[in-house]
Amino acid sequence: MTVATQRVADHLRTAILGGIIGPGERVRQEDVAQQFGASRLPVREALQMLAAEGLVEHEPNKGARVPRLSMHEIDVMYRMREQLEPLALAESLPVLDAGDLRRIDQIQEEIERGVDVETFLTLDREFHLRTYSACRIDQLTTTVTRLWNATQYYRRAFMHLTGPSRRWVVNAEHRLLIDAVERRDEVDAGRFLAGHIRRTRIELRRHPEVFGG
Repeated sequence: MTVATQRVADHLRTAILGGIIGPGERVRQEDVAQQFGASRLPVREALQMLAAEGLVEHEPNKGARVPRLSMHEIDVMYRMREQLEPLALAESLPVLDAGDLRRIDQIQEEIERGVDVETFLTLDREFHLRTYSACRIDQLTTTVTRLWNATQYYRRAFMHLTGPSRRWVVNAEHRLLIDAVERRDEVDAGRFLAGHIRRTRIELRRHPEVFGG
């Protein structure tokens, strides 16, 4: 991978995860190449990377765009997360070190101090992916990351809709999860995590406006 490819991929990834490029929007190779003063080759390579990460999709004769997902598709993705993330956590749990546990606790302390939606989304992502970071099954961690990438826009829209009033629930669930992780209790950790994901899935279904419906 060239430096130019990595630079373009990093820029586009940040823009998509940050909601600057939203669902349904096209990512035109020529526009990106012109923006970076690069040829189309590194842009094409960057888009292939992002497609593998679930951030863009390629349409025949139309190029790349950020996927637009229906409520049902998001519901299924959250059901997948309910099954896969406890498994990733179980694989990771015995190998997490003291530094990982310290960082997870630090992240939660930052969240509890009160942060805006964008900062919360960044911290929440790090919180969860850090708990899976010691999982050595690449196929599992790759799938989990793709699901996080694909649902990011809808999670952001939901957080903006509900505001800070429901943040106490997230904090309580995170604290239960931290306790189970520190005890290396695979059963409790998996149960708390699946319930955490399930609650968000159910609450999302009550807000069709998030999906443009």
